Amino acid sequence: MDLLPFFQWMGGIPLSQYVLSHTWAAPIVQVIHLVAVAVFVGSLAIVDMRLLGRGLTSRPLADLARDAQPWLIGGFLVLLITGLPSLTSTALKQYYSPFFWWKAEAMLFGIIFTFTVRRRAILTDEAQLGLYWPKIVGLVSLGIWTSVAIGARLIGLMG
Repeated sequence: MDLLPFFQWMGGIPLSQYVLSHTWAAPIVQVIHLVAVAVFVGSLAIVDMRLLGRGLTSRPLADLARDAQPWLIGGFLVLLITGLPSLTSTALKQYYSPFFWWKAEAMLFGIIFTFTVRRRAILTDEAQLGLYWPKIVGLVSLGIWTSVAIGARLIGLMG
């Protein structure tokens, strides 16, 4: 399925034109996006580090994950909302960037992993997780989301 017509359409919508024609639109959106990155990554990392046996080890994993979840979901939603204007205003650049597709695929995998495997691990009684499973889950989670961040950063190298 060729998505080129969809990306061409995105490049022409009013949101795209607004971002491209207003000097401060893109920088403001990018600042909000970066703050959301910090919130999302912080809430993800605090739980993943706990899975690795580091960080806030005095707190039960399920409690820590429950406290971090609103920040994780809120940060991710803001990332999606602020990512949309950036995507539409550079739609064709994104379409032709292999790094965009890398990021998109890694993000899809990350969402699935985070809300299935990782979620199951953090909701399971720690005594039942064993020694290695939490570490594997934490490492995979950190690896996936690091891959998303690397892909996002490399998009800027194209064109």
